[in-house]
Amino acid sequence: MSAPIQAGRDGDDTHIDVRLVIAPIAGTFQPAPVGEITTEGELVALGGVVGCIHGPGRVEDVTSFCAGFLVRLLAEPGERVRPGQPLAWLHPVDRPATRPGTAA
Repeated sequence: MSAPIQAGRDGDDTHIDVRLVIAPIAGTFQPAPVGEITTEGELVALGGVVGCIHGPGRVEDVTSFCAGFLVRLLAEPGERVRPGQPLAWLHPVDRPATRPGTAA
């Protein structure tokens, strides 16, 4: 029989390698169209467009700074966002610990 999981006051010691894609400007978030963005669980390329923000007098793309699996979009279509606000979670694939057969 395996030992039960022990969690301290600050939780257990599980580590999940995820990265946040953040809003570059303030404005209204729109995810990329279905044909241009992968769905949750699929691969987003380095520099891939996750969506765009319609800001004051301009539209700016929200791009991925690493290749990874899209875990979840954190902003809804049409949601007002601030600079630095997390918009998406990515599980990176460019780190050795995330490749099969490699040690953490």
